[in-house]
Amino acid sequence: MALPHATTTPSGIREPSVAGRSRRKVGVRAPWWFVVPAIAVYLFIVVVPSVNGALFSFTDWNGLRPDWSVVGLDNYARVFADRTARDALVNTLVLAAAATVVQNVVGLLLALGVNSMVKSRYVLRVIFFAPVVLTPLVAGYVWSFLLSPNGAVNDALRAVGLGSLAHDWLGDPDTALYAIVAEIVWQFSGYSMVIYLAGLQAIPSEVLEAATIDGAGAWSKFRRVVLPLLNGAVVINVMLCLIGGLKQFDQVMAMTGGGPGTATETISTTIYKSAFSLGDFPFSIALAVVMTVVIAVLAGIQFRLTQRKSS
Repeated sequence: MALPHATTTPSGIREPSVAGRSRRKVGVRAPWWFVVPAIAVYLFIVVVPSVNGALFSFTDWNGLRPDWSVVGLDNYARVFADRTARDALVNTLVLAAAATVVQNVVGLLLALGVNSMVKSRYVLRVIFFAPVVLTPLVAGYVWSFLLSPNGAVNDALRAVGLGSLAHDWLGDPDTALYAIVAEIVWQFSGYSMVIYLAGLQAIPSEVLEAATIDGAGAWSKFRRVVLPLLNGAVVINVMLCLIGGLKQFDQVMAMTGGGPGTATETISTTIYKSAFSLGDFPFSIALAVVMTVVIAVLAGIQFRLTQRKSS
């Protein structure tokens, strides 16, 4: 059998034969076949049930009886007419925005701190990341105990002479939502820290040394060199925080249950209560579809803004 041979171009560069190129071209197509089983499983487990569920938002199905009828957009009209649903949407947006901003700022500061030459940096990384491994429900119950009227936070304030600041943090509609934000930031800032830390360690030291030689100070070097090179980490962190905040459920149920009143009600808790407490499945599915659309729109806007900034 003849072996594939190489040809020599006028410039002296040897090129592979047509047979060699065709073999490599055929080989490029092979990995797509390995993706097909994963795509099939994803379609079967995620896409098909999601589409079927979305179709029930246009019906009056109660989740039990086999017969149902189409009601059109009535369930969506109820979503925007229901005050609890509107309050839940506003609370969800506020919680997601606040948690995203604060968690990314804290995570970046932690990453900058543990990326230095501090001797205890490895121990600090473990300590800061430790809350991430806790179950969100467990962390929520712990914080509900800490923030109770006679909890550790108020006891500590009274012990240092700041008893006037003691407060029913979860019982006050003005502070309950932000207390949940504080718990989310405490638990997941370590997660953001790890992503930012990976981005910081990927920055070539020669670039930082060149900026220092050019006379750039610490702030100027961070703003003009480090931050632009962390754009990928910023995009990932903001996306994860935003999606996590918009679908927040565990901490809210553990700490306040959506109260007091509807002060901390989110879309996820409203969906849960409407479906499994009130049995109003079409309304809850319509609310879930609205939440999906909101997440997709915000994620798309955020992605476009970051792409434009990086270009």
